[in-house]
Amino acid sequence: MNKRHFVTTIGLAGVLPATSAIAAPNAKAGAAQPTLLTVSGAVGKTNRGALDPVIDQMMGKHKIQFSKAFAFDAAALQRLPAVTIKPTLEYDNKVHTLEGPLLATVLEAAGVARGSNVQLGLRAVDGYNVAISLADAAQYRMIVATRLDGQPMALGGLGPQWAVYDADNVAPFKDKPVQERFALCPWGLYHIDVKVA
Repeated sequence: MNKRHFVTTIGLAGVLPATSAIAAPNAKAGAAQPTLLTVSGAVGKTNRGALDPVIDQMMGKHKIQFSKAFAFDAAALQRLPAVTIKPTLEYDNKVHTLEGPLLATVLEAAGVARGSNVQLGLRAVDGYNVAISLADAAQYRMIVATRLDGQPMALGGLGPQWAVYDADNVAPFKDKPVQERFALCPWGLYHIDVKVA
């Protein structure tokens, strides 16, 4: 058995049952689902403990640290009310349909009150990190998209989550060239760091 497979198996066995029991309470015992999005920092609700340097390899490599966090699996994200946006995407200059909960709704589920004066660090799987205030994310109606054109977004594409807004209709971006509209929108979103501003 190779080391990476062993570490992943042990990590999933050790972390997922604890997080899934809270993030996905309707899941059958032993049918744990992997965490897709972790929210840490100034959160009011938690369902997982501190970063584990063995289990949380990517977070460790990205220098993320936390003592507690709220973890979402796919089912937990799907249970949140979804909104639909239809921006023109920079990758093909075509309008696409994106669906998912508002970023503010995701944070509220993790115990971050709407209107809180917090700064968000949105981290993608490739290490790309964006800083944005909750106020701006709410004003732009940023969503955590989980579906693109009716299909779940895959890891290796733009998913499994993409923090994104409808740039065609948001004042600071709509008049920019399409290639310059999405700098605040990390695809492959997997971690949100919440800091009091």
